Amino acid sequence: MINISSKLKYTDSGNFFLMAGPCVIEGEEMAFQIAEHIVALSDKYKIPYIFKGSYRKANRSKIDSFMGIGDEKALNVLRKIGDTFDIPVVTDIHAPEEAPLAAEYVDILQIPAFLCRQTDLLVAAAKTGKAVNIKKGQFLSPAAMSFAAQKVRNCGNNNVLLTERGTSFGYQDLIVDYRGIPIMKKIGCPVILDATHSLQQPNQESGVTGGDPSMIETIAKAGIAVGVDGLFIETHFNPSVAKSDGANMLPLDRLDGLLNRLVRIREVL
Repeated sequence: MINISSKLKYTDSGNFFLMAGPCVIEGEEMAFQIAEHIVALSDKYKIPYIFKGSYRKANRSKIDSFMGIGDEKALNVLRKIGDTFDIPVVTDIHAPEEAPLAAEYVDILQIPAFLCRQTDLLVAAAKTGKAVNIKKGQFLSPAAMSFAAQKVRNCGNNNVLLTERGTSFGYQDLIVDYRGIPIMKKIGCPVILDATHSLQQPNQESGVTGGDPSMIETIAKAGIAVGVDGLFIETHFNPSVAKSDGANMLPLDRLDGLLNRLVRIREVL
């Protein structure tokens, strides 16, 4: 595994690692409750765990969609979670000037799928020295991600992760081509499967992205079966009231059973 953080536990367990948490930080209390719940599960199953939470959502369908509680406030919540539970934390950045700011609070900078070809953003993230998780664009082939990874490496930062999150299929659906997992692994980076965003149903006429969370387990099981290094799962106590991406999130109370089954598949392999 790449050098994500000294806080990453159970790296010798043989398990996949997990990036999980809410889509966006809605407040300190909810973020801590979710983190505490998942930390307990990571200890139970000896799964290396990275808390995920966006400090701000820049890519929303409508101008009045929730974007965050304030950058500094949300970033402080992320840092507090990392310090309290002694776990690494990941968040998205959307513009080059955000990279050094976010890097002061988190362990991994995530490049959103729509921005994975933005050279100035990738370079800014690389220069912070933090690990960089690049989400594959819905419009890119898996092999094309080698160029995104190389932009980071060319800056002297070899801590690169790649995340599969589905490919555009028609106007309002995504599909996961599992051939992309071994293709991206040949690039020499850990490969993560985003089992929740892969089930988004974008471009809805309502202006609110849809999803099919009933298929999260299917997507995740298949990912483990083909050898992903990690899983990315957005989760919430009550996705129906989540302020972002609730339509494709996993209810938190279902995470325990899912992880149990995924670990057993991993053990067989």
